[in-house]
Amino acid sequence: MGRFFTSFGTVALAFLFAATAAVAAEPDTVKPGEFIPASPPQPAPEVSFTDLKGNWVALADFKGKFVLINLWATWCQPCLKEMPSLEKLQAAQADKLTVAAISEDRGGNQVVEPFVAKLGLDKVTVYLDPKSAVGHAFSVRGLPTTLVIDTEGRLVGRVEGAAEWDSEKMAAALQPFLPSTAADAKLKRADR
Repeated sequence: MGRFFTSFGTVALAFLFAATAAVAAEPDTVKPGEFIPASPPQPAPEVSFTDLKGNWVALADFKGKFVLINLWATWCQPCLKEMPSLEKLQAAQADKLTVAAISEDRGGNQVVEPFVAKLGLDKVTVYLDPKSAVGHAFSVRGLPTTLVIDTEGRLVGRVEGAAEWDSEKMAAALQPFLPSTAADAKLKRADR
């Protein structure tokens, strides 16, 4: 019986080393702050959260809009770093997208509202999710994470970690999913 456990232990240890080597050999394909497309796009889960006044909002309420669901918290330093670029993106693209910044802070409005006022956020709409229902529904691994939802309510991609949302690189990543505006349609007709 002792030989069995010794043999089993040796095999288990060899398997553990092989598995560790295989994982270490894989390149790290996910870089913080980079757009990760969903392939194929998936229907977004049905989730709800509240606005700063305590009114319930469902993700389905955004159907027909291109939405960036940004999951963040006041204690998260990378979240604080990216918030100004989300504010700039919302200001520049208000006719094409909606940034919904959903706080995962357990303290809810008492913690979030003073923070929002201090940062002077007035373009990004802030919501509350103190029980992290949205993060769980989308299998979020950490904060900040931004979920990119198209006008049909499908998850078309995500960004894990802080991003420069007002950069040319991010604009290029989002461009294929942005709805065209009436002005864009006029330009396209004029090019013909």
